[in-house]
Amino acid sequence: MKRLASAMVMTTLCALPTAASLAQTWPAKTVRVIVPFAPGGGSDLTARPVAQKLAEVLGQPFVIDNRGGAGGAIGMELTAKAPPDGYTVMSISGSFSATAATRKLPYDAFDALIPVVELGYAANVLVVHPSLPVKNTRDLVALARAHPGKLVYASTGVGGLTHMSTALLTSMARINLIHVPYKSTGVAMPELMAGQTQVMVAGLLGSLPFFSSGRLRALGVTSAQRWPSLPDLPPIADAVPGYETGTYYGMFFPKGTPAAIITRLNTEVNKVLQDAAVKSAFESQGLAVSGGPAAALARRAKKEYDDWVKIVREMNIQVQ
Repeated sequence: MKRLASAMVMTTLCALPTAASLAQTWPAKTVRVIVPFAPGGGSDLTARPVAQKLAEVLGQPFVIDNRGGAGGAIGMELTAKAPPDGYTVMSISGSFSATAATRKLPYDAFDALIPVVELGYAANVLVVHPSLPVKNTRDLVALARAHPGKLVYASTGVGGLTHMSTALLTSMARINLIHVPYKSTGVAMPELMAGQTQVMVAGLLGSLPFFSSGRLRALGVTSAQRWPSLPDLPPIADAVPGYETGTYYGMFFPKGTPAAIITRLNTEVNKVLQDAAVKSAFESQGLAVSGGPAAALARRAKKEYDDWVKIVREMNIQVQ
C-alpha cells in the first residue's frame, strides 16, 4: 500500500510542469493585453506594435483590450483580479504610479501587480489650443495670471498622470486653471482641438500628431533638458524653474503569475524592442526605447509613486 502511494506521489510530481517547461510552453493560447485607456493614447500606441510583434514571434495572438476610465484604475483592478496564469498582462503608462498615489484602491498596487519590463520613456508636452495668444510657457503663465480661473485644462482622469503633471505646473507657476477630466487621451484631445478646453500637459505619443500638424500648439517639454526628438521645444523649467515630469510605459502581470512566465515575457519583449519596425514605431513618436530587467521598471514605478505622494500631500489633492 505504501509502495502504491509513493508511486502515485511520484507520478503526480512528474506530471507537474517544471519552471523551464512552463516557460517554454507559454503561451499556448491567446494572451489578453489590458490597456487601461481608450485607443489613441500613449499606453495604447506603445502596446500595439509590441503585441503585434510578440504574436509573430511566439505564435499566439496578443489581443489589446482597452479598458479606459478613472485614470487607469479600472484596467489596473481588472488586471489585479485576473487569473495569474500568464494570459492577462497590462500595458500602462506612468499613470500606474500616479493613480496608486492619488486613489484609495481596493488593493495594494505594488503588491497586486508585478512589473515585467519597461517599454519606453518620453517627456510630456505642454500643449494649448491655437487660439490662445501665447507662444511659450512664459506667455501662458502671464495670460493665466491676468485671467485667473478663466483658462481650462484637460486631463485623462482625476488623479491620473496628466492631471498630476498639470496640477504640479499650476502650483509651481502660481496660476489658477479650471480642471476638466476625461477618460483618455483619445477623448481629451478632440475636445482640446475643438476649443472646449485650452491647455493640457499631455503625453508625447498621444499629442505629437496634433501639434505637428498645427491643430495644437506645443509650448514646452516637461524634461529638465530639451528632448532629443523635439530640439526646438524648450523645457517648461526655463519658465518655471524646477519643473520636471515624464512618462514611462511598462507591462505588469497580476500577482501570482509564475516567475518563469514573467522571465520569459521579459526576455521576449527585450528582443522585440530591438526589432527595427518596433524601434521605428517608438522613435517616430519621440519615445526612447527602454527594455531591461523587471527590477528596473519596479524601481522607476516606485520612485515616481513616492514623488507623487509628496505632491499629493503638499497640494492636498483629493480623489473621490
